[in-house]
Amino acid sequence: MASLVRSATLRALKPLCNVTLNDAVLRRSQTLSVRAFSTNLSPPSKAVVYEQHGPPDRVTRVIELPPVEVKENDVCVKMLAAPINPSDINRIEGVYPVRPQVPAVGGYEGVGEVQSIGSAVKGLSPGDLVIPSPPSFGTWQTYIVKDQSVWHKINKDSPLEYAATVTVNPLTALRMLEDFTTLKKGDAIVQNGATSIVGQCIIQLAQHRGIHNINIIRDRAGSDEVKEKLKNLGADEVFTESQLEVKNVKGLLGGIPEPSLGFNCVGGNAASLVLKFLGRGGTMVTYGGMSKKPVTVSTSSFIFKDLSLRGFWLQKWMSTEKAFECRVLIDHLLDLAREGKLKYEMELVPFDNFSAALDKALGKQGSQPKQVINFQL
Repeated sequence: MASLVRSATLRALKPLCNVTLNDAVLRRSQTLSVRAFSTNLSPPSKAVVYEQHGPPDRVTRVIELPPVEVKENDVCVKMLAAPINPSDINRIEGVYPVRPQVPAVGGYEGVGEVQSIGSAVKGLSPGDLVIPSPPSFGTWQTYIVKDQSVWHKINKDSPLEYAATVTVNPLTALRMLEDFTTLKKGDAIVQNGATSIVGQCIIQLAQHRGIHNINIIRDRAGSDEVKEKLKNLGADEVFTESQLEVKNVKGLLGGIPEPSLGFNCVGGNAASLVLKFLGRGGTMVTYGGMSKKPVTVSTSSFIFKDLSLRGFWLQKWMSTEKAFECRVLIDHLLDLAREGKLKYEMELVPFDNFSAALDKALGKQGSQPKQVINFQL
């Protein structure tokens, strides 16, 4: 009976080695057969898996994975923390453009500690703090074995929760500030979705460079407290959408110049408000659509203001030849986090409480801090 259970488990699961399911089964079978001759095996791993796409709270479950062989170029990493990002949820739902084949292990970014290394690995040692860079599918598990090229060694003094979350949101904020127009000290940007982690990072990174930032938030209870929180991060101006129901929004800016760059992660009316602020020749970059409403632009905005609409997707940028350039940027962002110049609210949750953290990430309990799974608790 035990052999039947193990066989069924192997058929149902896909390990995180960027190989096909059949290859994974073969590798695990080979691992078991050479156990007597190999001393470099990973420990058993506990993982969050899904075998079909659907609602994450229904299709995910936590299971045990058997040890795998650590080959000569492999690194076995003990995962310390990994976040639940909206894109992780979309991958499980099957609606994200790029996603692993099922069955799969959830998660896309995180931080871990090197547990063991293969005989040919250079530059990494047990105890090193590492992140997958570029990010890699399947970080919601306690141990991962992957080729050494996947792992980027980071400063061991990096705050755990920031190391786990630095790649997706902060890097998106940094790239969008850099890639679409040349901003200099004294210039201005405008964004909606300012309370998101990307939005909070944009505020802080812009302030760090002396760039004014104008921020739009939705009308909600406690909006005054939200405004105060964002201003403490470095926001110059924060408006609710209803405050901008005026003919000339630029009259609200005082001495701040017209923004040349805007960021939209909401769509619908919130995107139109970003466009209203932009000066002639300005650019709005869309990187999300939380309202699930389309971006609509008036004819006059194109003709008389010559506005440009662009899109940004971090995963596409990382798939180019610039993929490893992100490691330098990540080190810069982690330096800022260590210095207290980049911060955002997160909640570290023990792995045993994954289901409760997932419910929060799904919005079942209203607005919540980003949920970060702590595999050590």
